[in-house]
Amino acid sequence: MKPGQLVREDPERAAEGMRHNKGESPSGVRRRKVRRFVVAGICAVLVGAGVAVALVAADGDAQKGAVNAPVGLVTHPDQSPPRDFIAAGKVAVSAYYTVKVEKWANGDGALAYKWNLLNSTTDRYNETHWAWLDVAPGMKTAAVLERGLPVNRIGLVDLATGKVERWIKTDRGVGGVQFSPDGKRLVATTYDANPDGLFKDASYRLNGKVVPGPKPSRTGFYVIDAASGRADFTARPPRKDDHGFVVGGGRQDLGWSRDGTLVWEPWETKAGRVFYRVDGEEVPAPRSEKALRSPRAILSPDGKLVTGQFAGDGDQIVSEVLDVRTGKRHALVPGQQLLAWADDDWLIAFRCDPEQCEPGKGEFRNQLILSSLDGKDVIPLSGFRNSDLRDPSRWTPILSSR
Repeated sequence: MKPGQLVREDPERAAEGMRHNKGESPSGVRRRKVRRFVVAGICAVLVGAGVAVALVAADGDAQKGAVNAPVGLVTHPDQSPPRDFIAAGKVAVSAYYTVKVEKWANGDGALAYKWNLLNSTTDRYNETHWAWLDVAPGMKTAAVLERGLPVNRIGLVDLATGKVERWIKTDRGVGGVQFSPDGKRLVATTYDANPDGLFKDASYRLNGKVVPGPKPSRTGFYVIDAASGRADFTARPPRKDDHGFVVGGGRQDLGWSRDGTLVWEPWETKAGRVFYRVDGEEVPAPRSEKALRSPRAILSPDGKLVTGQFAGDGDQIVSEVLDVRTGKRHALVPGQQLLAWADDDWLIAFRCDPEQCEPGKGEFRNQLILSSLDGKDVIPLSGFRNSDLRDPSRWTPILSSR
């Protein structure tokens, strides 16, 4: 996962009218000791019994009671969605989005994203009209796409002013864009149709109802030099399985490898990804990517530790941190999924309200938190999100390096 864009929901599929993957209730956790838990692209996070957690509730820059808390810590546990800047150590919330299903008169529809982007002058999140965006490492620039995807230009927005500084025009319609880890290049995925569209002629049956579905329409990708605007296109239609059938549909954006030398897309391989050179040639997964054991694993800043999978046992709901060299468990940290490293000793995650977090109840009323690696200190970063997964006010943060 690239350091400039530490958290974003999986763009692989839409489920139950929302954006992404399937999930289970905590009762399923009891049946399986180790499993990934994703519902409609929103990670439900619980704190397990038996884990020592000292809650430190604070607001603003000052943090009292947190021992060796990361520098630059700014919290707003009373805000959800956040209005004011949230940060911890090397990471900050640079933007966030909400999503709702739009239904159109002709029977089609779309997953509509509403983005709030940080204004670095006021340290507040402002609602935007963009259809898609990504924030560069350093949090000075955002790449934006206008409504009506796919579109034929990419805007570069100054986070200090919120204004587009310049446009990069493309010959093909772009539906997704992502900065490279060094912020110098963009990979822009191209489509023939709206990657977030839901089409009547692609309908499928869901919970006994026929609903419009996504279409595979990816055509390829551009690798763009952000400074000059030079854009090199490579054709890359939707990938097919061994039987020649297109797998998946809708948004199939390409992303950057951790070192920024390759691009990738999710695939059912041991590495969880298939990699391409920037000229489009498929290559084996790099050793550095294989060593991390999961496409969503995140290295600690010193490179010694890596986030692992859910590791709950019984009622215990925790995630593991692994030693990169040995692959052995180094720590258990409160949280259903660990999202980013604030520094070598603190992690950002979502977790539910401990007073309402019972198996099968209240698990989706969660908040962004900061946890020490030993799990003894937990600092709320934001307020709690609505427990209704379909609520259009449920927000998802974009965590970026600063």
